[in-house]
Amino acid sequence: MCSSSGFLWSSTAEEVTQGIDGSGLTAIVTGTTHGIGTETARVLALRGVHVIMGVRNMIAGKNLKEAIIKEIPTAKVEAMELDLSSMDSIRKFVSEFNSSGLPLNILINNAGICAAPFTLSKDNIELQFATNHLGHFLLTNLLLDTMRKTARESKKEGRIVNLSSDGHRYIYPEGISFDKINDESSYQRWKAYGQSKLANILHAYELGRRLKEEGVDITANSLHPGAIITGIVNLEVGLTMPAEMHTVLGKYEIKSVQQGAATTCYVALHPQVKGISGKYFSDINLAEPSSHGTDTELAKKLWDFSMKLTE
Repeated sequence: MCSSSGFLWSSTAEEVTQGIDGSGLTAIVTGTTHGIGTETARVLALRGVHVIMGVRNMIAGKNLKEAIIKEIPTAKVEAMELDLSSMDSIRKFVSEFNSSGLPLNILINNAGICAAPFTLSKDNIELQFATNHLGHFLLTNLLLDTMRKTARESKKEGRIVNLSSDGHRYIYPEGISFDKINDESSYQRWKAYGQSKLANILHAYELGRRLKEEGVDITANSLHPGAIITGIVNLEVGLTMPAEMHTVLGKYEIKSVQQGAATTCYVALHPQVKGISGKYFSDINLAEPSSHGTDTELAKKLWDFSMKLTE
């Protein structure tokens, strides 16, 4: 069954970008050393985009760069060190990127961890919230001036893409508990994961509103890539997955990595998405997040809370 975009839920990243010329565009993609991040970087490079891969493991990043260039000799792809759980690492990455003088058309906030045991980041913030949301929030804010300049000079729409998941639907009714982010006594790792994924949606929702108000030619959207078995979840975590998560996963057919990267590449590159901002996509089409995902007050509160933590 086709969605209104004209693509099937099973379409691959290559299929949804067929015929699109990305030459002249520069993209930063986080979390590219496994799963859909790897495929996203490869397909963008295949379409001519200059891809900067933000990676924690530089050896894995260099190996991936070599593999992409071996397959696509014309590919422009680079690996730069980036640990999204560390604000110092994020600031260093942005400083080095800006020093390169490169433009920035596309930012894909793809990296993430799933259902980790309670751990604090280097900045003393619960690790899933720090990595999945806060690191990307800071990264995006620090890169916005470069994206504004690029959009203005290139006359091309800039795009910010946040990867979320359907996990945001399976948290408690209050949405994000700002005062309980670091409370180990009340920590539930699947709830914490869901909160971080809801934060990805609310971040794009509020950022889209702010960019529109500012009148800048940059969009911000979030998406659910589909049910995919990747390195984000290991077997041990899978064994402790709550029943409701098993239920929701049972609704979906498991996608391949090539299919899982399709919605990301579609939102990042396809002309059909031009001008759409603050929205949520799933299966290569516009979709509705949970009611929390369009809660304007919650989005503003999260923005203010995130600004405080990153300042």
